[in-house]
Amino acid sequence: MSATEHAFGSSSSLNERELEVLRLLAAGHTAKTIAVRLGRSETSINERLRTARRKTGIGSSRELARLLDTQKTGDEKIGLPTQGITSNTLEPPATSGFNSSKGLIAMLFAIPIFAVALVVAAAPSPSQADFAQAEVAASKPLPLVGRWSLDVARIPEGERPQRVTMTFRVSPDQKWTTLIEIVSPDGLSTHAESTAALDGVPVPVSGNMDFIDTVALRQPAPNTLVMTLGKNGAPLSTRVYTVAKDRKSMTETIIWAGDKLPKLETTHFNRID
Repeated sequence: MSATEHAFGSSSSLNERELEVLRLLAAGHTAKTIAVRLGRSETSINERLRTARRKTGIGSSRELARLLDTQKTGDEKIGLPTQGITSNTLEPPATSGFNSSKGLIAMLFAIPIFAVALVVAAAPSPSQADFAQAEVAASKPLPLVGRWSLDVARIPEGERPQRVTMTFRVSPDQKWTTLIEIVSPDGLSTHAESTAALDGVPVPVSGNMDFIDTVALRQPAPNTLVMTLGKNGAPLSTRVYTVAKDRKSMTETIIWAGDKLPKLETTHFNRID
């Protein structure tokens, strides 16, 4: 029996606490940064990893995490929610006048599942230097947390809103609150707010953006957030937010939902605070 088969066959013996630590290890964390993230001691995290290795017979914690992550990826098709997806293409709004502006900016979160695979696959694998940097960063605020402003100067003048801001907050129980505020060219203000765990499970959206009613979150890396918006049980689009190393700018990669691979769209945000 191969190591992969052995790990897959023994993974059912792991409890949720051990799986949680292994998932964070697969995402690029170290025992030290996991301890900070979960509010535990580094000793307790190492003990969970030792128990997981003993149960599965895999000698390396990072190798075990990689094998389990490979299994999860294959089973869940990268883990994003798939309920309600149909073969009908959901077209983005027309690109003229105020309606196109509202449609383009208002759906600030969406993209089909394959978009996440493209963006995450294109990201470089974490190196030992990355792991060392993660330990240093553990004492700093999370890269995405804070308030961001859309660089509207990069949007065509006919579709340009007056202002778009996005705020991320994280509670002690690791749930993310997202607040979006949009001021359209004619001064009309809309907003949406949601609080969700990073488990890909859709949660309700409050506010006056009636073109969306759910949002789901995933975080494949500490500086990256994948957000999928839905309406009436169907995905509208997905957006991948990636923070630069200096934590002062953030790139948004967008693909609309549908059964064909559309052109990737990119917008840019700057940190306000």
